[in-house]
Amino acid sequence: MQNRRNKSIDIICAGELLVDLMTTDYADKLDGNRMFRPAQGGSPANLCLNMARLGNSTRLVSTIGNDDIGNFLYESVQKGGVDCSLIRRTNQPSTLILVSHSLNVPSFEAYRTADQHITSEQFPREVLENASLFHTTCFGLSLPPAQQSILQAAEKAAASGSRLSIDANYAKKIWSNQEEAQSVVAKYVSHGALVKVSEVDWQRLYGKPLHDPKEAGDFFLRLGASQVCVTMGAEGAYLATAEENYRLPSRKVTVRDTTGAGDAFWSGFLTAYLDGLAPLDCLKAGRKMAEIKLAQLGPLNRTVAPAEIYQD
Repeated sequence: MQNRRNKSIDIICAGELLVDLMTTDYADKLDGNRMFRPAQGGSPANLCLNMARLGNSTRLVSTIGNDDIGNFLYESVQKGGVDCSLIRRTNQPSTLILVSHSLNVPSFEAYRTADQHITSEQFPREVLENASLFHTTCFGLSLPPAQQSILQAAEKAAASGSRLSIDANYAKKIWSNQEEAQSVVAKYVSHGALVKVSEVDWQRLYGKPLHDPKEAGDFFLRLGASQVCVTMGAEGAYLATAEENYRLPSRKVTVRDTTGAGDAFWSGFLTAYLDGLAPLDCLKAGRKMAEIKLAQLGPLNRTVAPAEIYQD
């Protein structure tokens, strides 16, 4: 087991920190008269929080509004143990997303403002040089100036020995230019990234259903990925490396909220990766962390000892 925590920062998460306005009742769609409750959201922010709750040293790079919602977001991640020194405030309103509280894939509508205004100044060289992992998402990469700022920072981090990570969570509502999205993802992945993609994300990004997860694994490996994890909901997860591949079935769990389950899964996987666990054990750690999140309504709100997710 080769520990990969060879730098002072375990992970930099770059991208959106925003407010999720979620329906109070279960709903597959947002139409109709419904009540909404606010919660801190944003995939990179959720991942960063989950990594912090697992005991990792984290940095979150995001931009939020200089408003009451921005204050709420900042306090939410700060009290969760995330280093917030690289969060920028702007006079643009904080971004919000309407989300259905669903047992399946949630429906959403995004109202984007502050989140896209990430600048290169938010990525000091000394921080990039001292991070073991650098993570982002399709959401974070979808609009300028954040797109260019994150890509440039990722290249610098990779050149300094950081392992890149990406959640290929593409949605046309967020990134209308599908060809550009494919090109940007390919460029990012080419630096040896760890890739997480769901069946739904794959179909959205490449316009075709995924009949066999091996197809996605082989595709991203050819682009230059070091490991590719395909999440398949009730069908479990698949992991591909250059040497071998693994399939891990899901287990029965009482589902209260699916929002953020993918971020929870990836936080467990990456924590195990940093600790040098074998690929299959990384998958199992991700599965356990996702199970913990699925059983809870709203964002994960407690500390989780790595030993808890390393128990099969």
